[in-house]
Amino acid sequence: MLDKEFQLRLINKALSHGGEYADVFMEHQKLTSLVIEDGKLEKIITGTKAGAGIRLIYKGKTAYAFSNDFSEEALMQAASYASRAAREEPVDSMVDLTVKRPSMNFDIKLFPWDIPLHNKISVIRKADSISRASDSRIKQVTAVYRDSVQKVQIATSDGFVAVDERIYTSAIIQIIAVQGNIIQTGYESVGGLTGFELFEKNDIEELSLRATGRAIMMLTAKRAPGGRMPVVISSSAGGTMIHEAIGHGLEADLAQQGLSVFSGKTGSQVASKLITVIDDATLAQKRGSFRFDDEGTHSQRTVLVENGILRNYMYDRLSSMKDRVQSTGNGRRESYQHRPIPRMSNTFIAEGYTPPEQILCSLEKGLLVEKMGGGQVNTVTGDFVFDVQEGYLIEKGEKGDPVRGATLTGNGPQILKSIDMVGNDLGFSIGTCGKDSQGVPVSDAIPTIRIPEIVVGGTCKKEE
Repeated sequence: MLDKEFQLRLINKALSHGGEYADVFMEHQKLTSLVIEDGKLEKIITGTKAGAGIRLIYKGKTAYAFSNDFSEEALMQAASYASRAAREEPVDSMVDLTVKRPSMNFDIKLFPWDIPLHNKISVIRKADSISRASDSRIKQVTAVYRDSVQKVQIATSDGFVAVDERIYTSAIIQIIAVQGNIIQTGYESVGGLTGFELFEKNDIEELSLRATGRAIMMLTAKRAPGGRMPVVISSSAGGTMIHEAIGHGLEADLAQQGLSVFSGKTGSQVASKLITVIDDATLAQKRGSFRFDDEGTHSQRTVLVENGILRNYMYDRLSSMKDRVQSTGNGRRESYQHRPIPRMSNTFIAEGYTPPEQILCSLEKGLLVEKMGGGQVNTVTGDFVFDVQEGYLIEKGEKGDPVRGATLTGNGPQILKSIDMVGNDLGFSIGTCGKDSQGVPVSDAIPTIRIPEIVVGGTCKKEE
């Protein structure tokens, strides 16, 4: 990492032709990635990457330059390139930087780089072998292990420097099962801002059997019925819906550009009174957590929607300057090669008060979703579509036969306003969120919810 004096020089150089703000982002990351396919260790990737990025904000625009060369010449040249975006007198030179202390900490029990490589391989070998041995219809198993240690240092023209270390560990299991001409998949993942102790708290064999069981079950499941119907989405389904249906639309840059259905709606009702949406980067061991965001702002808990009323957007430094508010600590970037933009961290619908079993038994008929697949949303209109990886018919208030091939289609604000029951449980899922050609680690969650009516894509019966 760079010393304080050099960081000051870089900031002053970036501001040498004027500007409202400048910062220097330094990163050093070690990573391990292991992939086993059908019992064979196909990939072992270990390595490091490091570099620095220098940003200037001038009249609401960003100039950004980066280099993987930490020499004085290379970084001063990068700062000079960024400074050329401004065309005014230089601002007063900075004379010092104060170290910003984190407001919280995260404990790591088993540091990944202290764990022998063969122990990491053993984790995914177990997942692979138990799945392949469980059923002859399993035709392909892919098991992935990843860990990374990312150290960042952010120095800003606000006069402070912040340092963070983020340790991520994760595992992914994907199963393909085949019966005749029917092909089904099962998928499970686990991970977070945690060390190798992840596998003390999560049984990798159990995770693999869960994915395997889902793929096998879906081989003989009936096609899902199509049409409008009530749907219960279980907390076990993961938070894909909240991430896509409202999360991206509450990122400030999209809202400011009019690219969100929630643009200009602060103070308006955008969801049912039962719905409170929170983004919280301070949660222990969650994949979207951090001490500081990638602009050096403290991580925090932001209430986005409170009892159905839109209260706030997720801001980074640039978007907060435009709206003349404080950043919410959502300025994130994939690496030193990317400029920060507003991104989610751990985003979820807060728990309600109704037991999940009471929500299920409230319906005579409908669809129960226990695992969501992927999804897409048009942030301008709020229209979305999601795949259902594991679903069941609801029959007389009970979980019935499994069904496959279901999709959920609707409009985010309309569906959120229609939710009439919210469970007292909460289930998280993990992912890597893509936006503007860069990805960042996130998690999202929902409690069990009831949607009185939504369009379910499936098989429509022809009228006699």
